[in-house]
Amino acid sequence: MSAIAGIYHLQHQQLDPELGPKLMQQLNRYPADDARGWQNTDVFLGCRSQWITPQSVNATMPFYDRERGLAITADAIIDNRSELFEQLDVPRADREAIPDSLLILLAYEKWGNQAPVHLVGDFAFMIWDEKKRALFGARDFSGNRTLYFHRSSHLFVFCTVMHPLLAMPGVSHRLNEEWISEFLAIQVRIDVADCYSTVYESIEQLPPSHSIYVTGEKIVFSRYYTMQPPPKLRLRSNGEYEEAFRDVFGRAVKDRLRTHLSAGANLSGGLDSGSVVSFAAEELRRSGKPLYTFSSYPVDSFVDFNLGRRVADERPYIQETIDHVGNIQPSFLNFPQLSPYSEVDEWLDIMEMPYKFFENSYWLKGIYEEAQKKDIGVLLSGQRGNWSISWGPALDYQAKLIREFRLISFYRENRQYNESMEANPKKVLQIVGRKAFPSITGLLSRKQDALPELINPEFARRTAVHERLREFNVDQQSYQTVYDIRRKHFEQPHIWNVNGTAATKLSLRYRVWDRDPTNDLRVIRFCLSVPEDQFVQNGVDRSLIRRAMKGRLPDQVRLNRKRRGVQGADGITRMIPQWNAFLGELREMIMDPLASSYLNKTVLTGCLDRLGREPAPEMIYNTDFRLLTRGLVFYRFLKSMS
Repeated sequence: MSAIAGIYHLQHQQLDPELGPKLMQQLNRYPADDARGWQNTDVFLGCRSQWITPQSVNATMPFYDRERGLAITADAIIDNRSELFEQLDVPRADREAIPDSLLILLAYEKWGNQAPVHLVGDFAFMIWDEKKRALFGARDFSGNRTLYFHRSSHLFVFCTVMHPLLAMPGVSHRLNEEWISEFLAIQVRIDVADCYSTVYESIEQLPPSHSIYVTGEKIVFSRYYTMQPPPKLRLRSNGEYEEAFRDVFGRAVKDRLRTHLSAGANLSGGLDSGSVVSFAAEELRRSGKPLYTFSSYPVDSFVDFNLGRRVADERPYIQETIDHVGNIQPSFLNFPQLSPYSEVDEWLDIMEMPYKFFENSYWLKGIYEEAQKKDIGVLLSGQRGNWSISWGPALDYQAKLIREFRLISFYRENRQYNESMEANPKKVLQIVGRKAFPSITGLLSRKQDALPELINPEFARRTAVHERLREFNVDQQSYQTVYDIRRKHFEQPHIWNVNGTAATKLSLRYRVWDRDPTNDLRVIRFCLSVPEDQFVQNGVDRSLIRRAMKGRLPDQVRLNRKRRGVQGADGITRMIPQWNAFLGELREMIMDPLASSYLNKTVLTGCLDRLGREPAPEMIYNTDFRLLTRGLVFYRFLKSMS
């Protein structure tokens, strides 16, 4: 709910009284309800507050508890308040009004450095402990809120965003080549694998699931939480699993609706966002409030191309959900004035670093702008649903049955899948066979289909980036089953870090918080505990959520297995008026000697040749277009630094 900042003099000397205000002044670009600072001899804490929850209104932040000798500045919404009330013996008369920051402070008083283990929600905070003369801070398990810092021989400075740290005296703006090399070498949407690093050498970040302890003598990082597979949940019937799902997920949605402003939600035509909206609209109906939904669709000039089973315009499915669920005030948005190309500079300003979500950038930002106009405080999403609530890949499950020699079960699942999907049995068996033995398949595909690389090969060798990425298993997915990938998806802190980065910085810009109940720690633990035969049954993928949402979602959405939505398909169509400028900038990028020292000039030249002179809308998901646009975003960032 805030942009937090602070300074600690590591030699315990008197802080320059102008440093704290100078740090806070850099945050004035963000809308706020309050801005304060707190300082003693060698510590300054600051907070530019956005009041989102009822308890945050008029709360003092930073907060200093003289009796306990503790001060806190926090960017946090805590969702397991009821459990914490009991564990921390909070008097019943105080429970409704107590702000989340004070709950964190009480948790620290009771559990010390283990306090973050007991917190569920989105948070980044710093606590000054007078008795220990130390700072203690943490980020939530998936990094939904950011926390950056700069350290020198005498100062430790932290902030929610990077640019205030760069404005401090003596802080270098030199780019971090190791971060850049990882960003350019990683083919997927992950930004980098090293969660301590940033695009600047002088600025570091606290990784997700980590805490930091700072004294005059040392800075210690600890990973306080690692997602481990929980014991399998054993219930007696499908119905009991469905009820347990509704209980856990419904609670997560309810907890994320806590705001004194209006509540909104992203709504597509799929299961994840539809399920979120179904529970949210029902909960808000009890208090006489509507749920505002925001849905994007292609520009009118877009002509659909062959997307297989994907559909670009999900409005028919969305409308089915709206009509069935009720208590929804929808907004259908197509942002005709925006394109991925038109938004690059604004996104670089928001993110403070290069980004990879070029295709979806215009509607992501556009929805936040529309939500701000409607005074939305929390904007629900279902971004992590594919890995949690709607898990259940049918063909991968069949492959798992083969690996486990459960051949009778495989035969049944395979037959039921083919019948219900009207699939070609021979093609399905070929796909399942490849999935059953991914190490062999991955080895063969690696030899045959090596993907072109964005990174300059010499720069890659000089920075040893591929060796580093192998240590993080970033480029090993083709050798793994989807179950291995899912486990590592929740174990490795770098996987979701960029999502938290974008969510934090969009929330500061627009005063709207992204809240994702599919990423709730309690929901994820529950989903990981559910046996796999609940997620795939009778040949049906994503079986648990389909069964659990019966009556809550329209069957046209709930049982839809043949069509899935895809966002950003009209990206090139939107760029047609700017196409010549786009091609001109790509040629400029390829010829620029500074850009070429980082980017693979040979590969990008080939990509540009194949892209051609005329815009082809179907190229939007093509590898050539992806490499060119990622290179262009990076090139714009380089130019902004000069």
